[in-house]
Amino acid sequence: MDTKIGAVEVSPGPSSDAIGCLPGNGCVSTIQNSCPSTALVPSEATLGRHLARRLVQIGATDVFSVPGDFNLTLLDHLIAEPGLNLIGCCNELNAGYAADGFARCRGVGACVVTFTVGGLSVLNAIAGAYSENLPVICIVGGPNSNDYGTNRILHHTIGLPDFSQELRCFQTVTCYQAVVNHLEDAHELIDTAISTALKESKPVYISVGCNLPAIPHPTFSHDPVPFALSPKLTNEMGLEAAVEAAAAFLNKAVKPVMVGGPKLRVAKASEAFVELADASGFALAVMPSAKGLVPEHHPHFIGTYWGAVSTAFCAEIVESADAYLFAGPIYNDYSSVGYSLLLKKEKMILVQPDRVLIGNGPAFGCILMKDFLKALAKRLKHNKTAFENYHRIYVSEGHPLKCEPREPLRVNVLFHHIQNMLSSDTAVIAETGDSWFNCQKLKLPEGCGYEFQMQYGSIGWSVGATLGYAQAGKNKRVIACIGDGSFQVTAQDISTMLRCGQNTIIFLINNGGYTIEVEIHDGPYNVIKNWNYTGLVDAIHNGQGKCWTTKVHCEEDLIEAIDTATGAKKDCLCFIEVIVHKDDTSKELLEWGSRVSAANSRPPNPQ
Repeated sequence: MDTKIGAVEVSPGPSSDAIGCLPGNGCVSTIQNSCPSTALVPSEATLGRHLARRLVQIGATDVFSVPGDFNLTLLDHLIAEPGLNLIGCCNELNAGYAADGFARCRGVGACVVTFTVGGLSVLNAIAGAYSENLPVICIVGGPNSNDYGTNRILHHTIGLPDFSQELRCFQTVTCYQAVVNHLEDAHELIDTAISTALKESKPVYISVGCNLPAIPHPTFSHDPVPFALSPKLTNEMGLEAAVEAAAAFLNKAVKPVMVGGPKLRVAKASEAFVELADASGFALAVMPSAKGLVPEHHPHFIGTYWGAVSTAFCAEIVESADAYLFAGPIYNDYSSVGYSLLLKKEKMILVQPDRVLIGNGPAFGCILMKDFLKALAKRLKHNKTAFENYHRIYVSEGHPLKCEPREPLRVNVLFHHIQNMLSSDTAVIAETGDSWFNCQKLKLPEGCGYEFQMQYGSIGWSVGATLGYAQAGKNKRVIACIGDGSFQVTAQDISTMLRCGQNTIIFLINNGGYTIEVEIHDGPYNVIKNWNYTGLVDAIHNGQGKCWTTKVHCEEDLIEAIDTATGAKKDCLCFIEVIVHKDDTSKELLEWGSRVSAANSRPPNPQ
């Protein structure tokens, strides 16, 4: 389950052909070069080709771009790299979302835009990737290096001779920024930026002067010089103390449980988390933003813990436990359902990627989550009490009420049929909105992918993310569940999916507005102009590529559409517009919306 970056392998130390690395514990992770280091002909020994080779070597083989005059020469050199596929997107926001989706599947993503007008447009997507701990390499074609410090005013800027506005904007949503204006240090700046993205699992910003990509330089005359990152290490004495304290805490509990959070991804600790579940026998749940990071076919899996909107019987078991271990959680107003979780700090072991807190104390730093979970697994007594309690009270969920012939389709019927489509060869992308709640209830078969953007929650994210994920995971068919309001934000890159020959199935849920916002705070601004969505996609298709669209009004239509999408049109991009009533929402959204609304509307504290 752990995220992998490109062709990453773990070795005792850097080999002679190591090209990059990721941090491990007690060893060095290296990215292997596909061929021996050789001298390059001068035309290939350029900054642009060096950057292209680095991207290929870390696994960012598909780069999402929007051309602009400041990045055109750089794009020429990216295209020239044999292992790199440059994908032109309709706008920078979607290019960033696509890099986000690619990184979720492949472990790292990249996008290329032009200076300021492109950079500020992609900024929102990069902020989302930062919030979700995704290493995305954001490359910007910058001004001519000679223009810095000349007091000149350039186009694509806000009309001031200071070109640092874009850089300052990126400083808060990236973990490293490199402005490449000199060939002498370009190699070092690029390598440092990329390695930092991999080490920190955060986006980085690289600006390259538009006059530099095509110029040869001796530092680029060979394949990139091998380098290795120092591995992150656990403090062994701290680890022993933390494990001893945690084991004593959990072994005296009567009905302990464990809950996985979204930071399992950045900590690369999913496998260690499952090892702990196997060894301990504890009931195993996930927070909503960790769905897909832990196998749901595990024998002790009890569902999604999301407070009042948890899956059936999960919250009762978690909140009634006398001890709970949370691995990599993020508690925000959304994941806590308006700060209403019934958890007590004194009962909790909180495990973050590099820190462990037990109850109200003590806390242990410099301890990697993966190491802690593996060591703890060897020290716990087997205790299945919480899972047995779950099994004892669990009542199987019923099926949706049977539809009358040609009855208007209900959302719960739609997701009942989507459930039957899932397999190890599929992946689910859930857009911000009611799809969050309906997709949480899907039971993922072993190997089925699942992604959604809970921390940032940017509507429209799923269109670009679907493009990027499908491009990275060509062994899976992506099933995207997108609301009509979100689709209107980023619909254009259906075009790019068609250009790439993707066979994604998109369920466009047409309920006439921003349903998730209706349940938080309603108003006329939540009603949107209805589009002919299938007509729009047909117009984008324009006879080029493989595309099939249909409108669905009832269960009979849906069954026929799914049969066609998975049968005769299995090689096509399938766009299924599902018409549902504007008030047809999940009960979880109704509960969640009222609690988030209450949290949002708290009056100011007395002064």
